[in-house]
Order: sequence, then C-alpha cells, then structure tokens
Amino acid sequence: MKKSSNLLSAALLTVFLFTNSFAQSATASQTKPKTSDEVQTTRLTKTVTTEKIELDMAEALTLIQDNYVGGKNLDYNELFKTSITSMLHTLDPHSNYFDAKEFEQFRTEQSSQYFGIGASIGSLSDKNGKTIATFIRATFQDAPANRAGFRYGDKIVEVNGVSMLGKTSAEVSSNLRGPRGTVAKIVVEHYGTGARETVEIIRDAVSQPSIPEAYMIRPGVGYIAMTGSFNQTTYSEFRQAMTELKGQGMTQLVLDLRNNGGGLVREALQVANTFLTRGQNIFTQKGRLDGVESPYPAENANPDTTPIVMLVNRNTASASEILAGALQDHDRALIVGENTFGKGLVQNPFVVEYGSMLLLTIAKYQTPSGRLIQRDYSDGNLYNYYTDGGSLRDDNTEIKPKGLESKTDLGRKVYSGGGINPDEIIKPQTITTEKARFQQKFNDPIFAFTLDLAFGKIKGFETYKVDRPITFSYDLKATDFPITDNLYQTFKKYAAEKYNLTAAQVDREREFVERVLRTELVTAAFGTTTSLQVFNEYDSQLKKAIELLPQAKQLAVESARINAQKSKIESTNR
Repeated sequence: MKKSSNLLSAALLTVFLFTNSFAQSATASQTKPKTSDEVQTTRLTKTVTTEKIELDMAEALTLIQDNYVGGKNLDYNELFKTSITSMLHTLDPHSNYFDAKEFEQFRTEQSSQYFGIGASIGSLSDKNGKTIATFIRATFQDAPANRAGFRYGDKIVEVNGVSMLGKTSAEVSSNLRGPRGTVAKIVVEHYGTGARETVEIIRDAVSQPSIPEAYMIRPGVGYIAMTGSFNQTTYSEFRQAMTELKGQGMTQLVLDLRNNGGGLVREALQVANTFLTRGQNIFTQKGRLDGVESPYPAENANPDTTPIVMLVNRNTASASEILAGALQDHDRALIVGENTFGKGLVQNPFVVEYGSMLLLTIAKYQTPSGRLIQRDYSDGNLYNYYTDGGSLRDDNTEIKPKGLESKTDLGRKVYSGGGINPDEIIKPQTITTEKARFQQKFNDPIFAFTLDLAFGKIKGFETYKVDRPITFSYDLKATDFPITDNLYQTFKKYAAEKYNLTAAQVDREREFVERVLRTELVTAAFGTTTSLQVFNEYDSQLKKAIELLPQAKQLAVESARINAQKSKIESTNR
C-alpha cells in the first residue's frame, strides 16, 4: 500500500509543482486591490497545500483498496492516469498526461516511425464472412519485410510458432509488431506457387513519412500530400518533394493538409518560411503573462513564388492551421475545402516522474492578422468539442464566422473564433451509411479476384500479372492497369460464382469496383503510397483545387506587388 501511495503522491506532487509555480507568478503580477470574494478565495487557497492533497489522495486510495469490490484487481497505473487526466481536462481539452508507455509511443511517432516489420496486411474472408487467412498487401521501402523479400499475396501462416490461419488482420498485426530488435519468425505461403518459406525478421524502425505522396498530378502542377502529422522529418521531406517536383517542371502547387492534425510547430514554421518574405509574421504566441507576446517572423530573403492552392478540412488542426493561417493572411495561398478544426492552443511537454509526461497548454497563438482561431470549449463537453456536435451537426449548413473580423495584406476579410475559413468552400463527396455498408461487401471479392489476377490465374489477362518486388516512388500513368470493360465483366462473373453477388448489385457500384480494383493492383505493383494516386483521380475537392490554380496565381502576383511596395516604402524611410 505504501508504495502505491507514494507513486500517486509523487505524480500528483509533480503536477501541482507546475501549477503552484505558475500560481505564484500570477499572484506576483497582480497589483489591483482584491475584492472581498477574492480575499475569501485566497484564504481558502492557502489552506490547500500539496501535503494535504497527498494525504487526501492517499486516504482515498486506502479506502478504495480496502473496500472497493474489485480492490484486489486494481490497475494502479490506470487509476493514477485517470486522476491526472481528469484534472488536466478541467483546464482545457488539449492538456494531457502520458504514462511511460504512451510517452515512449509519443516520442516514436514524433520521429516519424514505429517498430515492427513494415508491411500492410489484409485478411480475406469467404462468401459466408469466415476469415480464410491474412495476406501481405505491400511492404514499405527499406523496411524489414521488404528486405526479407515479402511480396503481395504472401499468406501469413505462422508467427513465432502460433498459427495465423483464420485470424483477422488485426490479430495478425498484434503478433507482427513488437519491440525493436526482437525476432519475428514468420512462415509465409507464396500465392503463386503454394510453396512455404520460414523467414526470421528482426523488428526495426519503420518510417511513417509526413508526406506519403508527392507527384506531378497534371503537366506543370505538383501535388504534395502533407497529410501526416508535423514530425521531425516534415520540413526535410517537404524540401525534397519541392526539389523533385520542380525538376519535373512544376510551376504550380496543390498542398494537401486534409486530416493533418498538427504536431511540431517548428516544422510548420519552416514550411511557411519557404513562401514568406523576411520580416513577415508567421504567427504570434501569447503566454501566461499579460502583454507579453512572442512573434515568429519569416527569415527568407528569397521566398519561393510558386502559386499555391492549399486543401484543408475539418480535421486540419493545430500546426496545420498555423501554416494555413499564415499563408492566407499574407495572401500567399488560396485556401480551399472545409472550415478547419480550430485549435489555437500551444502545448509543451514536461517530463515527470517514472518516465511519464505532461503535455501542458502554455500559450495561445494568433495568425498574422491577429486572429485567435481556438474553438469554444467553455462547456467542458469533450465529445461536443471534438465532434462539433457529432451526429447532431448539420453538414449541409454553411458555417458562419463567429469571431472578430480581420484583414489580410490585400484587405480580404478573415475571422477569428473557430478555425480557418477557406477562401473557397468545397464540401467532400459523401455517401450514406447504408451505401458504405453495401460497398464493404465488395472488399473480399475484389481482393480475391486481384490475387488471382496478379498471379496470372485469370485467363486472358496475363499482362496484369504482378509476381515481382514492389517498384517504389512510381508516378502512375493512365495506361497502368486499366480497368477495361472486358476485365470488369470478368470480375462480375467471378463475384457471382465465388461470392453470390448478382450482376445488378455489381453494376450498382461499378465506379467503386473499378476504383478499388485498380487501387489493389497498383498496391501490388507499386505500394500503398502510390495507390493514393488512384483515389485522387476520383477526388472532387482535389479536382476543384486544380481548377482554382489560376486564381491562386493571381493572388500570388498581387501579394508580391504589395510586398514590393512595402519594401520600397521601408527602404525610403530608413
């Protein structure tokens, strides 16, 4: 009992040491006389000491241990974590606590990697929904599975002596992942020959890039999917992508930030710095002390002038919004898509006892025009905060600006209070839940058909055979794996015979079938990242973004003109 009490006390003491030191700074800064209510509050506060908190919590823990019905099976780590997390969430939605295991995972993700064998897998079920087996769908470049020679269609038979047959991909994945340096002894059965092979793989770091795909989507138009978080490698990945695309003739750029939830602010600053002129503010941070502001200006004497359309959605948040807000306020990019999430709080990690970590909000930030984009969290309802009302939200209703009006460099109106409002609102194409469930019925037939197709088992389509290692970093061509009418009709017959799907059912979802079938073939030949190019061909938001590039070009020209005028005036006044 004593050890458990000390652990909880130490964790809580660490938390309150932070808050206590902050409270002292705040008290020292107060100069105006206190009201009677404030005096009473101060008296009450003085009686609450860290020692008293320790005693109260230790007493509560003792009562739980001695009297709670499940006291003998208590998970103390979970109990401590819940206590601290609940306390932090009374402050704001983004202050959080990570236990030692979660902190290690957090650090791993910040370095753009995880530990395992480095393969995407997928389970295959029969017409009755019973899982047959799980297969390798793709390996990642330079990852252990790729070095071991695993290919599309390899059936995972065993992992460390445990049979994987009949297990779902989630179950198999949990067996494949593990600490770095540990061994995974894997038995695979090659789909083309049926031969089995035993391979010992040492689990290692597997790269999770911030930019999964960058390619020329149209002549002269580059596309960069910055859809991963802003991690330690983001800016270097971005710089490399820009260099390669310009080498291929890029003169205009679509920068995709959809579903990018943020991350390291410094990486977002470096990306913004690429396009902004020295002295232009990227964002301003406001901390605990009133009147103290920390501006973060651009330092680039020769900024890139490529016209930009930036794609955002409701899951674009935090550091992504800093980037979007900076380029919008300086009229350097045309923002297209949906209203962003609205996270205007800055967190800093504080390492505490036992290898755990507090992620504590230390400041708010504002965009160059003075916008505070943080969405309201005053009611304390985390569900409503993160879902903006969840299922009660009407996505067909246009979101009106809630906060104060500001102006961009060119005088365009922008607003505070709830994310970045796009310059051009473009809603994504959506389908009903019923339709999504119906489409799921095609996943197994398409996977099964592609396996046979990729290994030359469908007569007349030998040119679709993909019995070779993956070719990475490939720019997809329209002539690669075309889904012809003949191939589609062959699949329709296959789905009827193997999965009892009627011709009418398949025809009802022809576009979906053709898209997923080609995606699966491209995955087999070129990997999962290149397969994103297939989905982009059907992306209505992306198509509209490309159409708006002339408008972005005009915006860039006007922005450059204004900056030149400002520089001339400043030079004259020196």
